[in-house]
Amino acid sequence: QVQLVESGGGLVQPGGSLRLSCAASGFTLDYYPIGWFRQAPGKEREGVSCISSSDGSTWYADSVKGRFTISRDNAKNTVYLQMNSLKPEDTAVYYCATDCLEGVIVNTKAYWGQGTQVTVSS
Repeated sequence: QVQLVESGGGLVQPGGSLRLSCAASGFTLDYYPIGWFRQAPGKEREGVSCISSSDGSTWYADSVKGRFTISRDNAKNTVYLQMNSLKPEDTAVYYCATDCLEGVIVNTKAYWGQGTQVTVSS
Protein backbone atom coordinates (compact mmCIF):
# COMPACT_ATOMS: atom_id res chain seq x y z
CA GLN A 1 0.00 0.00 0.00
CA VAL A 2 1.40 3.36 -1.04
CA GLN A 3 1.45 5.82 1.82
CA LEU A 4 3.00 9.06 3.00
CA VAL A 5 2.72 9.61 6.73
CA GLU A 6 3.56 12.92 8.37
CA SER A 7 4.51 13.29 12.01
CA GLY A 8 6.10 15.80 14.34
CA GLY A 9 3.43 18.45 14.50
CA GLY A 10 2.21 19.97 17.74
CA LEU A 11 1.83 23.10 19.81
CA VAL A 12 4.86 25.36 20.12
CA GLN A 13 5.44 28.88 21.39
CA PRO A 14 6.47 31.67 19.02
CA GLY A 15 10.19 31.47 18.38
CA GLY A 16 10.23 27.74 18.96
CA SER A 17 11.13 24.87 16.66
CA LEU A 18 9.60 21.70 15.31
CA ARG A 19 10.81 19.02 12.94
CA LEU A 20 8.25 17.39 10.69
CA SER A 21 8.84 13.98 9.14
CA CYS A 22 7.27 12.46 6.06
CA ALA A 23 7.79 8.71 5.84
CA ALA A 24 6.99 6.82 2.68
CA SER A 25 5.90 3.21 2.44
CA GLY A 26 4.98 1.08 -0.55
CA PHE A 27 7.27 3.00 -2.88
CA THR A 28 10.78 4.43 -3.02
CA LEU A 29 10.99 8.11 -2.29
CA ASP A 30 14.38 8.45 -4.04
CA TYR A 31 12.85 8.91 -7.45
CA TYR A 32 10.46 11.69 -6.51
CA PRO A 33 10.81 15.37 -5.85
CA ILE A 34 9.04 15.93 -2.53
CA GLY A 35 7.40 18.97 -1.08
CA TRP A 36 5.72 20.37 1.97
CA PHE A 37 2.48 22.30 1.76
CA ARG A 38 0.30 23.91 4.38
CA GLN A 39 -3.25 25.06 4.75
CA ALA A 40 -4.46 27.42 7.43
CA PRO A 41 -8.15 27.74 8.33
CA GLY A 42 -9.99 29.80 5.74
CA LYS A 43 -6.97 29.99 3.47
CA GLU A 44 -5.87 28.21 0.34
CA ARG A 45 -3.19 25.56 0.44
CA GLU A 46 0.25 26.96 -0.25
CA GLY A 47 3.62 25.48 -1.12
CA VAL A 48 6.21 25.75 1.64
CA SER A 49 9.27 23.92 0.36
CA CYS A 50 10.37 21.35 -2.23
CA ILE A 51 13.46 19.21 -2.66
CA SER A 52 14.51 17.57 -5.90
CA SER A 53 15.17 13.89 -6.42
CA SER A 54 18.29 14.41 -8.50
CA ASP A 55 20.71 16.93 -7.04
CA GLY A 56 18.93 17.81 -3.80
CA SER A 57 18.22 21.34 -4.89
CA THR A 58 15.63 23.11 -2.78
CA TRP A 59 12.93 25.73 -3.10
CA TYR A 60 11.33 27.75 -0.30
CA ALA A 61 8.41 30.09 -0.11
CA ASP A 62 9.54 33.64 0.72
CA SER A 63 7.62 33.50 3.99
CA VAL A 64 9.81 30.67 5.34
CA LYS A 65 13.21 31.36 3.78
CA GLY A 66 15.95 31.40 6.39
CA ARG A 67 13.73 29.72 8.97
CA PHE A 68 12.76 26.36 7.46
CA THR A 69 15.05 23.66 6.05
CA ILE A 70 13.96 20.71 3.96
CA SER A 71 16.06 17.57 3.75
CA ARG A 72 15.75 13.97 2.71
CA ASP A 73 17.17 10.69 3.96
CA ASN A 74 16.74 8.20 1.15
CA ALA A 75 18.04 5.36 3.30
CA LYS A 76 15.12 5.95 5.66
CA ASN A 77 12.70 6.78 2.85
CA THR A 78 11.88 9.96 4.74
CA VAL A 79 11.80 13.70 4.12
CA TYR A 80 12.06 16.27 6.89
CA LEU A 81 11.11 19.88 7.42
CA GLN A 82 13.04 21.61 10.18
CA MET A 83 11.10 24.68 11.25
CA ASN A 84 12.82 27.29 13.40
CA SER A 85 11.79 30.72 14.65
CA LEU A 86 8.17 29.76 14.29
CA LYS A 87 5.54 32.48 14.09
CA PRO A 88 1.80 32.38 14.78
CA GLU A 89 1.21 32.77 11.04
CA ASP A 90 2.91 29.41 10.50
CA THR A 91 -0.07 27.75 12.16
CA ALA A 92 -1.60 25.31 9.67
CA VAL A 93 -2.01 21.69 8.73
CA TYR A 94 1.18 20.61 7.00
CA TYR A 95 1.15 18.03 4.24
CA CYS A 96 3.90 16.31 2.30
CA ALA A 97 3.45 15.31 -1.31
CA THR A 98 5.40 13.95 -4.23
CA ASP A 99 6.02 15.71 -7.52
CA CYS A 100 6.61 19.14 -6.08
CA LEU A 101 8.32 21.76 -8.24
CA GLU A 102 8.79 25.27 -6.90
CA GLY A 103 5.78 25.00 -4.65
CA VAL A 104 3.46 23.47 -7.22
CA ILE A 105 2.35 19.87 -7.71
CA VAL A 106 3.16 18.90 -11.30
CA ASN A 107 1.52 15.49 -11.43
CA THR A 108 -2.20 14.85 -11.01
CA LYS A 109 -1.32 11.43 -9.61
CA ALA A 110 0.94 12.75 -6.88
CA TYR A 111 0.89 11.04 -3.51
CA TRP A 112 -0.24 13.04 -0.47
CA GLY A 113 0.01 12.47 3.23
CA GLN A 114 -2.86 12.97 5.66
CA GLY A 115 -1.36 16.06 7.28
CA THR A 116 -0.08 17.05 10.69
CA GLN A 117 -1.25 20.06 12.70
CA VAL A 118 1.23 22.75 13.66
CA THR A 119 0.02 25.39 16.09
CA VAL A 120 2.20 28.32 17.09
CA SER A 121 0.78 30.13 20.07
CA SER A 122 1.73 31.48 23.45
